[in-house]
Amino acid sequence: MQVTPKSRLQVRLQNIAFVVLFIGVMGLLAWLSTRYVYQADWTAGARNTLSAPSQALLKELGAVQITAYAREDTALRKRIGELVARYQRYKPDLKLAFVNPDSAPEKVRALGVTVDGELVIEHGGRVERLRELSEQALTNALARVARRGERSIVFLSGHGERDPHGEANHDLGLWARQLEIKGLRAHALNLGANPQIPDATSVLVIAAPQTDLLPGEVRLIQDYVKGGGNLLWLTDPEPLHGLKPLAEQLGVEFVPGVIVDPAAQLLGVSRPEFALVAEYGPHPVTRGFRSITLYPRAQGMELSAADNSTGDSASGWRGTAILVTGAASWAETGTLSGAISFDSGKGDKRGPLNLGIAFVRDAAETNPGAQQEQRIVITGDGDFLSNTYLGNGGNLDLGLNIINWLAHDDSLISIPAKTAPDTALHLSRTASLLIGLGLLFVVPLMLLASGLLIWLQRRKR
Repeated sequence: MQVTPKSRLQVRLQNIAFVVLFIGVMGLLAWLSTRYVYQADWTAGARNTLSAPSQALLKELGAVQITAYAREDTALRKRIGELVARYQRYKPDLKLAFVNPDSAPEKVRALGVTVDGELVIEHGGRVERLRELSEQALTNALARVARRGERSIVFLSGHGERDPHGEANHDLGLWARQLEIKGLRAHALNLGANPQIPDATSVLVIAAPQTDLLPGEVRLIQDYVKGGGNLLWLTDPEPLHGLKPLAEQLGVEFVPGVIVDPAAQLLGVSRPEFALVAEYGPHPVTRGFRSITLYPRAQGMELSAADNSTGDSASGWRGTAILVTGAASWAETGTLSGAISFDSGKGDKRGPLNLGIAFVRDAAETNPGAQQEQRIVITGDGDFLSNTYLGNGGNLDLGLNIINWLAHDDSLISIPAKTAPDTALHLSRTASLLIGLGLLFVVPLMLLASGLLIWLQRRKR
């Protein structure tokens, strides 16, 4: 093309137009980035994105103020800001403020702040302090301030029940401690010393008594149920110790014997009296629950004959099986030693067997004007929440789900901990040996060979 003054002018105008358009497009993109946000989390388990339960909890909350008492430490304040920013993406009215504790010593003492980086969370007049920086910890703290009123979990005592504050293997100390973390207060109640169930009781827990209850104590429990109280009854395959009237009141019958589950042995559990539950029915307690739960020395249960057809009882209870063993399991009435096999002639009952039943009833039937339904859960095992077995499979999460449902905190069910499986590299011994040999011998030999090859080529020139 012939270069002329006219062609030069055209090229200049084209260059100017390109620069103007380019700047305009960049400015438009910059403006759009302030109005619209797109983020992608490619980490394993999406651990940099809030879990679905955390997002659901934020929808239930009003305005939240988080104050971080952290010194002028850029790294610490950055960690706090990044954590809270995940919540602010879904809840813009969640505010974060930083305070240097050295500049406000009186306020720090009044609030009881003792750790650099401690968070003070305020919502609806309730205050919670948080020292651990993780989604699980922050979501649990938000769940505690979100609870409407105090949740009092009362454990029946005085008859050898599992102690909510005990450290023995069969006690429930670890589980009760997790309830405290969730904002639930665990109290022990001996009806022999104080013959009255407090009106503020959110859930009454009967944790496998070992001696018979007095008839008057049983009547107090029955009156509590008649009055609309929520109940968790953890049973073991042994005598009911005076609680048979309560079972008849709820329309439940217990299957004699201890559940034996061959599926547990296939997964490496050597003792025959362990039962597994791997699949769960459609119920708020188990919705989305996929972890295996383990039950040592459990008994089965059934709705009474009058309730089996519809799940409804004459007293208005609607029962739903939430824990059911596999078809290969059975209730063994003989001794659990030597070769064990199913024998219907000896009274053994073939599975599947109900391990847990949830009951609901319209609270207005017993308490006119009540807004919430009455809820009860009965399980055929109390060991699964004990200090020894709480950490097996999903036992802890299931126990928390049950209490949250009974306390009418359905939105707080299943707030899981985020895991990071891609932060650790697990190699077999063979792979480790190959990598070591490769780095020590193969790579140096390859470098040496390439150097010799280059030297020989240059020498031939």
